[in-house]
Amino acid sequence: MARLMGLDVGSRTVGVAVSDELGWTAQGVEIVRINEDAEQFGIERIAELVLKYDIKGFVLGLPKNMNNTLGPRAEASKNYGKLLEERFALPVDFCDERLTTVEAERMLVEQADTSRKKRKQVIDKLAASLILQNYLDSKGKLLSEL
Repeated sequence: MARLMGLDVGSRTVGVAVSDELGWTAQGVEIVRINEDAEQFGIERIAELVLKYDIKGFVLGLPKNMNNTLGPRAEASKNYGKLLEERFALPVDFCDERLTTVEAERMLVEQADTSRKKRKQVIDKLAASLILQNYLDSKGKLLSEL
Protein backbone atom coordinates (compact mmCIF):
# COMPACT_ATOMS: atom_id res chain seq x y z
CA MET A 1 0.00 0.00 0.00
CA ALA A 2 1.04 3.58 -0.48
CA ARG A 3 0.70 6.62 1.71
CA LEU A 4 -1.50 9.44 0.50
CA MET A 5 -1.39 13.11 1.38
CA GLY A 6 -4.65 14.95 1.96
CA LEU A 7 -4.72 18.71 1.42
CA ASP A 8 -7.24 21.37 2.41
CA VAL A 9 -6.25 24.24 0.13
CA GLY A 10 -7.17 27.79 1.07
CA SER A 11 -5.92 31.15 -0.13
CA ARG A 12 -3.60 31.62 2.88
CA THR A 13 -3.02 28.12 4.26
CA VAL A 14 -2.92 24.48 3.20
CA GLY A 15 -3.90 21.92 5.80
CA VAL A 16 -1.87 18.73 5.42
CA ALA A 17 -2.74 15.18 6.48
CA VAL A 18 -1.20 11.82 5.60
CA SER A 19 -2.58 8.31 5.61
CA ASP A 20 -1.04 5.41 7.44
CA GLU A 21 0.87 2.89 5.33
CA LEU A 22 -2.18 0.62 5.04
CA GLY A 23 -4.39 3.44 3.78
CA TRP A 24 -6.88 3.09 6.64
CA THR A 25 -6.51 6.24 8.70
CA ALA A 26 -5.65 9.89 8.16
CA GLN A 27 -3.56 11.94 10.56
CA GLY A 28 -3.17 15.71 10.49
CA VAL A 29 0.44 16.79 10.03
CA GLU A 30 0.68 20.57 9.80
CA ILE A 31 -0.54 23.78 8.23
CA VAL A 32 1.57 25.24 5.45
CA ARG A 33 1.36 29.02 5.04
CA ILE A 34 0.82 30.19 1.48
CA ASN A 35 -0.10 33.42 -0.28
CA GLU A 36 -2.23 32.73 -3.32
CA ASP A 37 -2.19 36.40 -4.40
CA ALA A 38 1.62 36.46 -4.45
CA GLU A 39 1.74 33.02 -6.13
CA GLN A 40 3.51 31.47 -3.13
CA PHE A 41 2.06 27.98 -2.83
CA GLY A 42 4.29 26.26 -0.26
CA ILE A 43 5.38 23.61 -2.76
CA GLU A 44 8.88 23.43 -1.23
CA ARG A 45 7.42 22.44 2.16
CA ILE A 46 5.02 20.00 0.51
CA ALA A 47 8.05 18.46 -1.26
CA GLU A 48 9.80 17.96 2.10
CA LEU A 49 6.71 16.22 3.48
CA VAL A 50 6.35 14.06 0.34
CA LEU A 51 9.89 12.78 0.92
CA LYS A 52 9.51 12.40 4.68
CA TYR A 53 6.30 10.33 4.42
CA ASP A 54 7.05 8.60 1.08
CA ILE A 55 3.84 9.92 -0.46
CA LYS A 56 2.51 8.17 -3.59
CA GLY A 57 -0.52 10.36 -4.36
CA PHE A 58 -2.55 13.40 -3.32
CA VAL A 59 -6.18 13.91 -2.34
CA LEU A 60 -7.36 17.50 -2.44
CA GLY A 61 -10.57 18.81 -1.03
CA LEU A 62 -12.88 20.10 -3.73
CA PRO A 63 -15.10 22.79 -2.19
CA LYS A 64 -18.24 22.42 -4.26
CA ASN A 65 -21.17 24.74 -3.83
CA MET A 66 -24.17 23.24 -2.07
CA ASN A 67 -25.92 22.92 -5.48
CA ASN A 68 -22.97 20.75 -6.68
CA THR A 69 -21.47 23.44 -8.94
CA LEU A 70 -17.83 24.51 -8.88
CA GLY A 71 -16.99 28.03 -7.76
CA PRO A 72 -13.73 30.02 -7.57
CA ARG A 73 -12.34 28.06 -4.59
CA ALA A 74 -12.92 24.74 -6.37
CA GLU A 75 -11.09 26.10 -9.42
CA ALA A 76 -8.22 27.20 -7.14
CA SER A 77 -8.05 23.65 -5.71
CA LYS A 78 -7.96 22.18 -9.22
CA ASN A 79 -5.14 24.57 -10.16
CA TYR A 80 -3.22 23.55 -7.03
CA GLY A 81 -3.70 19.93 -8.08
CA LYS A 82 -2.18 20.73 -11.48
CA LEU A 83 0.83 22.31 -9.73
CA LEU A 84 1.29 19.11 -7.71
CA GLU A 85 1.02 16.88 -10.77
CA GLU A 86 3.60 18.95 -12.64
CA ARG A 87 6.02 19.09 -9.71
CA PHE A 88 5.77 15.52 -8.40
CA ALA A 89 4.40 13.40 -11.30
CA LEU A 90 2.13 11.66 -8.77
CA PRO A 91 -1.60 11.01 -9.11
CA VAL A 92 -3.99 13.64 -7.80
CA ASP A 93 -7.60 12.96 -6.92
CA PHE A 94 -10.30 15.20 -5.47
CA CYS A 95 -12.81 14.62 -2.71
CA ASP A 96 -15.98 16.65 -2.16
CA GLU A 97 -15.21 18.68 0.93
CA ARG A 98 -18.54 20.40 1.46
CA LEU A 99 -18.98 21.07 5.15
CA THR A 100 -15.66 19.54 6.27
CA THR A 101 -14.46 22.84 7.73
CA VAL A 102 -17.82 23.23 9.47
CA GLU A 103 -17.52 19.65 10.74
CA ALA A 104 -13.96 20.27 11.92
CA GLU A 105 -15.02 23.41 13.78
CA ARG A 106 -17.93 21.57 15.41
CA MET A 107 -15.61 18.75 16.51
CA LEU A 108 -13.16 21.20 18.04
CA VAL A 109 -15.92 23.06 19.89
CA GLU A 110 -17.52 19.85 21.19
CA GLN A 111 -14.37 17.97 22.12
CA ALA A 112 -12.35 20.71 23.69
CA ASP A 113 -12.94 24.06 25.24
CA THR A 114 -10.56 25.69 22.82
CA SER A 115 -10.36 29.36 22.17
CA ARG A 116 -11.29 30.65 18.73
CA LYS A 117 -7.62 31.55 18.12
CA LYS A 118 -6.45 28.02 18.95
CA ARG A 119 -9.19 26.49 16.79
CA LYS A 120 -8.08 28.65 13.86
CA GLN A 121 -4.54 27.28 14.28
CA VAL A 122 -5.60 23.65 13.86
CA ILE A 123 -8.82 23.73 11.83
CA ASP A 124 -7.18 23.43 8.39
CA LYS A 125 -5.13 20.45 9.55
CA LEU A 126 -8.24 18.77 10.94
CA ALA A 127 -10.18 19.57 7.75
CA ALA A 128 -7.37 17.95 5.71
CA SER A 129 -7.64 14.86 7.93
CA LEU A 130 -11.40 14.70 7.40
CA ILE A 131 -11.01 15.09 3.62
CA LEU A 132 -8.46 12.29 3.47
CA GLN A 133 -10.38 10.04 5.87
CA ASN A 134 -13.59 10.47 3.87
CA TYR A 135 -11.65 9.60 0.73
CA LEU A 136 -10.07 6.52 2.31
CA ASP A 137 -13.43 5.36 3.64
CA SER A 138 -15.18 5.73 0.30
CA LYS A 139 -12.86 5.05 -2.62
CA GLY A 140 -9.36 5.55 -1.28
CA LYS A 141 -8.27 2.06 -2.03
CA LEU A 142 -8.03 3.05 -5.71
CA LEU A 143 -5.14 5.45 -5.19
CA SER A 144 -3.62 3.68 -2.21
CA GLU A 145 -3.14 0.46 -4.18
CA LEU A 146 -0.57 2.12 -6.45
